[in-house]
Amino acid sequence: MSGRRVGFCLSDKKRRRMNLGAFADFCAGHGVEVVEIDLTQPLVPQGPFNVIVQKLSDVIVEAEHDSQSQQLLINFQSYVSAHPSTVLLDPLPAMTQLLDRFASYRIMSKLHKLLRECCICTPPYLEIHSASDLSSIQQAVATQGLSFPLICKTRVAHGSLSHEMSLIFSAGSLADIHPPCVLQSFVNHGAVLHKVFVVGDRHFCVERPSIKNFPSGPCERKTIFFNSHQVSKPESSSDLTALEEQMPCLPPPNSEALAALVRELRVQLGMALFGVDVIINIHTHTLTVIDINIFPGYEGVPQFFSSLLSHIKSVLDKQASAAPQATGCPELRQTAGSPSAATTGLQKSP
Repeated sequence: MSGRRVGFCLSDKKRRRMNLGAFADFCAGHGVEVVEIDLTQPLVPQGPFNVIVQKLSDVIVEAEHDSQSQQLLINFQSYVSAHPSTVLLDPLPAMTQLLDRFASYRIMSKLHKLLRECCICTPPYLEIHSASDLSSIQQAVATQGLSFPLICKTRVAHGSLSHEMSLIFSAGSLADIHPPCVLQSFVNHGAVLHKVFVVGDRHFCVERPSIKNFPSGPCERKTIFFNSHQVSKPESSSDLTALEEQMPCLPPPNSEALAALVRELRVQLGMALFGVDVIINIHTHTLTVIDINIFPGYEGVPQFFSSLLSHIKSVLDKQASAAPQATGCPELRQTAGSPSAATTGLQKSP
């Protein structure tokens, strides 16, 4: 690994969160130089890079309406295209799809069909593309087989607003939603969330607080608005996470089912650094996938540094053993799109 250079293209917040300085020191002890890439400066003088680890979510989302961010993204794409031997973790087109919950929920729906034999499922969901009359939304919810309560999430799956969610308890309260958004049947899961963190061919499962159980079916309870990041913090003590009844402990996620889920997601996403939120249905004990996350924080994973360096090493080893013409994977040179513009009307999940 001596002499290898790995560039990190992250927001300031992400650098602090993953403690990039400490990771750089860890890598230096293994002969790998970590470079913090500054997108506002020319990239060629900052290189060369054997690998670039990126989370350009902020830039991609802002490029929708900000010309400066758009130019930064173009410059980055140009550099990647001009240096096909540089491995990108993760490819921009693969990562971009997870910024759009419409796209990621379609992937989850596909998982439901592929992994049914592993007792893995996803809750029914509905895409709401634009503001429609209330009766149309109510009809779509009924037709699609969603059951109350419903959890409502923004279409864009990045940024502070993406954590703003709501629990809808009746057809009349569907007037509280703000399209574009996703409606998903809420599954009682004993207020326990299992965050699965993936680093290449390794994965780690960390338990977090989650939303308490609610009676199934419609009721007159007012819509509950909440921030999912606040609710599922390790130290969270929200009223939303406090169970109102005693219930037996749920079994942990089945290790074989989790491994199958991670393997299939790596294939479907074409990514190595991502997270999956799963819960255990209190009635069926089914492993239920409720969200997919780009390059998460890996809090509670003490092996993160060693696992990430190990994956980088495996990527470089494969690159070194591959034929020169195969090192520039075409998908790395694709233009990263942004979440597709919302269209009008309602679209059902596949």
